[in-house]
Amino acid sequence: MTGPADRFEHRHTVAFAETGLCGTADYVNYLHWQGRCREMFLRGARLEAAADGGPSEVRLFTLQVECELLEAVVALDRLTVRMGVAELGHTQFDLTFDYVKETAEGDVPVARGRQRVACLTGPDTAPVPALIPEALAHALAPYAAATRPRAGRQT
Repeated sequence: MTGPADRFEHRHTVAFAETGLCGTADYVNYLHWQGRCREMFLRGARLEAAADGGPSEVRLFTLQVECELLEAVVALDRLTVRMGVAELGHTQFDLTFDYVKETAEGDVPVARGRQRVACLTGPDTAPVPALIPEALAHALAPYAAATRPRAGRQT
């Protein structure tokens, strides 16, 4: 699902199984929701094959993940995870994630996160950096806040 022009949106309702003894969502779930948002973006852009090492043989490898919690969420809270592209380089890109809770008074920011993703090719025992596939670069471009020139590419 897409939201504002500069963000891809994924909606999620917090499940009871995603909360701990204190009744709040466990930290690890925020990272899971980042991954789910990215998966839904890839699916919507019809890029699953490239992300899974399909015909193009380019695989996505998450180098770094972070998440800062701003406010607790509990079971049945309705969240929207908004994904943007902070940087789009030659072989790597940075994704940003803003988590907002839907309330009667409006959206409340509850967390923000980031992922650094690299494109790799070659055998599993000796992968090497690969250019971001053209289809993926084109799909990411509308969500990019800042880009570096990519050799031989125009989006």
